[in-house]
Amino acid sequence: MRVRTRAIGAAGVVVAVVALLGIWFVARHVAPQLRLPAASRTCTVQADGRVVLGADQMANAATIAAIGAQRRMPERAVVVALATAYQESHLKNLAHGDRDSLGLFQQRPSQGWGTAEQIQDPRYAADRFYAALKKVKGWEELRVTEAAQRVQRSAYPEAYQKWADESQVLTRALLGHATGAVACTVGPTPAMRGQAAAAALIQGLTLDWGLPGVASPTDLTGLAVSATDSRNGWRYAHWLVSHADDHGVKRVRFGGLEWTAEQGTWAKVADGRATPTQVLAEVFADT
Repeated sequence: MRVRTRAIGAAGVVVAVVALLGIWFVARHVAPQLRLPAASRTCTVQADGRVVLGADQMANAATIAAIGAQRRMPERAVVVALATAYQESHLKNLAHGDRDSLGLFQQRPSQGWGTAEQIQDPRYAADRFYAALKKVKGWEELRVTEAAQRVQRSAYPEAYQKWADESQVLTRALLGHATGAVACTVGPTPAMRGQAAAAALIQGLTLDWGLPGVASPTDLTGLAVSATDSRNGWRYAHWLVSHADDHGVKRVRFGGLEWTAEQGTWAKVADGRATPTQVLAEVFADT
């Protein structure tokens, strides 16, 4: 009986060791691939659907949408561009890929898309994609995946379609068809502060949207963007929130609503002062 008990005990130890090794293997090799974006740096987009992205993905999506609008491309083109970048890079500006593919759209220098440095500039990459899409005859009538494939010539021509719904949600929000639709939570330590943050935001707005004049107060802790209507106002407001993590945005206000980095959500303006003709943004001050 004692021998049997020892045998059972030994077997239990073996099982426990195997289980622990299995847990270690999953934690070491599998879990890192399954991790979602850090809770402190995520963005939720809600516009007739819901999409959750990491802060870097959101910033890239906002730039892709803005470049499409600046080029006066139809909204359908923005959906196609976002679906393409979703599939090719998951909206990340990759420094690697198949053969010499790079960037958001995995464009290849050897195929005439530009230099490696140019392709890894999200604005340049998006602009080149839209230029190529515009040359596709009848692209507006094609399915999202077919239009994308005419540009990308992928070995998986149907792969783009699975991102069509997410891309439609992002397009509605980023082109101003929804109110308070982009809400980001940012890390406790902003990447930029003060004058550097304000200057970077002004430059980004100018390059992405082609805005001629963005006002910055003398203390350089914020900026104001003129909005001709509600739709344009929400375009700029959502862009600013999308770039909050990488540009040190602390607060964005428009149309009676306010987003703050502290809360990570939109709420009614506490002082009741609506801003129907201006989008106001405040950056973290220098410490």
